[in-house]
Amino acid sequence: MDRFESAKAMYAEYGVDVEKAISTLENTTISIHCWQGDDVVGFDSRQAASGGIQTTGNYPGRATTPEELMADFDMALKFIPGKKKLNLHANYAIIPEGETCARNEIEPKHFAPWVKYAKERGLGLDFNPTFFSHPMVVDNMTLSSPRKDVRDYWIEHGKRCLKIAEYFAEETGVPCVINFWTPDGLKDYPADRQGPRARMKASYDEIFSTTYDKAKVVPTLESKVFGIGLEAYTVGSAEFCLSYSMTNGITPLCDNGHYHPTETVSDKISSLLLFSDNMAMHITRPMRWDSDHVVAYDDETREMMKEAVRCGLDKVFLSTDYFDAAINRVSAWITGVRNVQKALLGALLEPSEMFKKLQDETDFTALQAYSEAYKLMPVGDIWNEVLRREGISEQYIPEIKKYEQEVLFKR
Repeated sequence: MDRFESAKAMYAEYGVDVEKAISTLENTTISIHCWQGDDVVGFDSRQAASGGIQTTGNYPGRATTPEELMADFDMALKFIPGKKKLNLHANYAIIPEGETCARNEIEPKHFAPWVKYAKERGLGLDFNPTFFSHPMVVDNMTLSSPRKDVRDYWIEHGKRCLKIAEYFAEETGVPCVINFWTPDGLKDYPADRQGPRARMKASYDEIFSTTYDKAKVVPTLESKVFGIGLEAYTVGSAEFCLSYSMTNGITPLCDNGHYHPTETVSDKISSLLLFSDNMAMHITRPMRWDSDHVVAYDDETREMMKEAVRCGLDKVFLSTDYFDAAINRVSAWITGVRNVQKALLGALLEPSEMFKKLQDETDFTALQAYSEAYKLMPVGDIWNEVLRREGISEQYIPEIKKYEQEVLFKR
């Protein structure tokens, strides 16, 4: 008996249908962020990340053109199984040479090359307005700025992004999740906390008054604790974003790097899905703060995936969000996304009904014993079978290193 069949038999002893788990994994879409490949620089202004975020490292080979970024993403896709979407930020607009386009002027045509790219590869597209790395982020404020001209600029940007998201959905035939996050905040303690939040609320009200097809476009709102340069106060806090989402029919989004150190997104999923039809996740790896390290196959990633499965995987939009400029960027894509998928596979292989029954019967002795024993189940053998069925090698570093020498290091 080969290792897969042996592992399959072991899971069957717990009543787990391995084939069902594999099928669910293969049909669960992961939205992969484009900004790992170029350190969040984008193409509209080619300005390094700023406005509460920061990328560290200078590993050679960063993509500097749309063609380079697309080629690098293609390389990553070769080693990532399952269904995928490409998640774009607005600063990845492709503006013809010799032309300029402000962010409050962007149109679907500026993303037509991305649509062509996605359709040729059978990918859906997700989207994000880019409220950072721009001169109109004035004193770390956008939608909450005391200046009406600044607010108006970013409100128009948000409205146009909704239309672009609708264009993505119409062209690809896949609903587009569009995520709103702003870096608004202050470096030191504010004299007025509510004023900026009231202005941000009014700005979002105006953005979402735009007519868009709600069957095709799924707006989400993302909170944050703090960012570089706004350590004392963030306008779009967890309470603000969750309250706004629940009041206005917007999907809440949890980024597991955007909370206080003792908070975990895995503990939030079950509560959110009691009150919201769905939720979205940005999966990253914070290290003491929102540092966006490449996702690891760690405890919290596994726990988040368990909760997503237990509470209804069809209700959760899964996206990755990390960027590391200290290592090969293509490898970072592959490693991070695969770790999300490995964690998801482990969750799908959990005998959750058995464990729930033991908890409800208050048999905590058996629950602990079985849970601990289950940690040594051969999930790796099932993962290798997933890769084998899609013709993907588990080992990708040799090919990445070859690509590095032949392509990345020659840029």
